[in-house]
Amino acid sequence: MTDETAFVALENVSKRYETGEGTIAALEEIDLSVPEGGFVSLVGPSGCGKTTLLRLVAGLESPSSGRVRVGGDVVTGPDPDRGLVFQSTTLYPWRTVAENVRFGLEVNDTSATVADRRVERLLSMVGLADRADAYPSELSGGMRTRVGIARALALDPEVLLLDEPFSDLDVATRESLQEDLLGIWHELGKTVVLVTHTVGEAVRLSDSVVVFDGHGAISTVVDVDLDRPRDFETDRFDPYVSAIRNTIRDGRRNDQSTDRCFEQHTTNPKH
Repeated sequence: MTDETAFVALENVSKRYETGEGTIAALEEIDLSVPEGGFVSLVGPSGCGKTTLLRLVAGLESPSSGRVRVGGDVVTGPDPDRGLVFQSTTLYPWRTVAENVRFGLEVNDTSATVADRRVERLLSMVGLADRADAYPSELSGGMRTRVGIARALALDPEVLLLDEPFSDLDVATRESLQEDLLGIWHELGKTVVLVTHTVGEAVRLSDSVVVFDGHGAISTVVDVDLDRPRDFETDRFDPYVSAIRNTIRDGRRNDQSTDRCFEQHTTNPKH
């Protein structure tokens, strides 16, 4: 059961898609609570429903059953209170960095004075104050990700949803952006939900790590009881990473065993 006081809550949520070959279950009976100001990561095999869950919280899709609540209100569609950063940051190539960050504020009819002040603050926060007049083609991948985060924060959302934003970056850039994200989280106090395939990243950043199996269900939730900043090299860090990886690995083995049993059953009429 979810906590009724949770800021982000999924209550018995399932999501199914109809295809020409039948029904595909992306999520099955998910109960999940995220406290206000919390930082939660979602990990698991590819195709296990992590991004689907993020899209449900964002309001880009609706659950087949159950409900999603944010701040006590049932999610019925997109809302400025939920900022989303996709895996591949798509910036308007004809707009400068500052103009890309400013876009949502313009759509929301924010006054020019307020918009200028907010864009300036966000660019400073993500370390791009000196690149305000640059165009996306002039930026590195890490810089484009920083612009995407700043743009998602422009309307001051209560929840920041991140779908593998660092996956295409080199290790040094990824770790630098992890530090920046933690700084932003501490400074602004947002509720953050991060989808990642990197277990070490999830442990480094999160209060809790939600581990999915291969069938759209939650295997376990691991609370990370480590002080920040967290060092990859500490003796206490590695056991969390190992435990989560083992859970994912065991889930894959069970999936393979189930697949073999299914194949034997369907190919041998004696079974």
